[in-house]
Amino acid sequence: MVNGYVRAVTTVPFDQVVVVIPAHNEARRLPRCVDSVSTAAAQLAAPVLTVCVLDACDDSSHRLAARFAAEGVHIVAIDARNVGAARAAGFAHARSVCGMVDESRVWYATTDADSRVDADWLVRQTVAGADMVLGVVRVARWHRLSNAGIRRYLSVYRSKPAPAGSEHGHVHGANMGFAADVYWRAGGFAPLTSGEDVDMVRRFEELGARIRRDAGLSVQTSARRAGRARSSRPRSGQPLYRVISAPPDRRTPRLHR
Repeated sequence: MVNGYVRAVTTVPFDQVVVVIPAHNEARRLPRCVDSVSTAAAQLAAPVLTVCVLDACDDSSHRLAARFAAEGVHIVAIDARNVGAARAAGFAHARSVCGMVDESRVWYATTDADSRVDADWLVRQTVAGADMVLGVVRVARWHRLSNAGIRRYLSVYRSKPAPAGSEHGHVHGANMGFAADVYWRAGGFAPLTSGEDVDMVRRFEELGARIRRDAGLSVQTSARRAGRARSSRPRSGQPLYRVISAPPDRRTPRLHR
């Protein structure tokens, strides 16, 4: 019960849900993203593990660890400046934490630190009956973009052709989810500084996975045109990640059978 109201939750065909959020110097936006994921998680009967991956952050992101740990969020750190490596590190950590859970009963989702997901974000993914679900993005604040630039972006975005039988043709790392067992069969996210999401979709397609493109699955994201990633790969020999913060009483999430 929340504020005197009974909160409805949705039973889904998974025993565990994991959300990975990569971040590079997003101390201001990351709390809003995590809060939105927590709201989406509250709609599910299954437990949700949220993992924030701080990638080469030199702002105040690390100071958020104590707050996030109190909320049950796991924080890991890498030094790669590589979004593909960051997503991969988050799911690798989740796998180590949830190792006792049958991976065919685990759903993975990922978004970006400068994004905010809708309350039904996880519900729509987990009840879709697919191996992968791809959503769309919307921009709430256009900052200094001109009206002409906004119109041009929207025209191009809306006109992108969709595969036959699909609702849209977009692929966004900020709005995608997939079955854990298929993710690992596909090899996980590659250490790509960009296009890691498109690469993952391609490998799911090669496996013959069921992919649902849901135009109603929308995430609010920023209008920044400059990418956060640099053209680099993780240095050979460095650990995939290190754990900064993990709630000791939530290292092994409870199971629903």
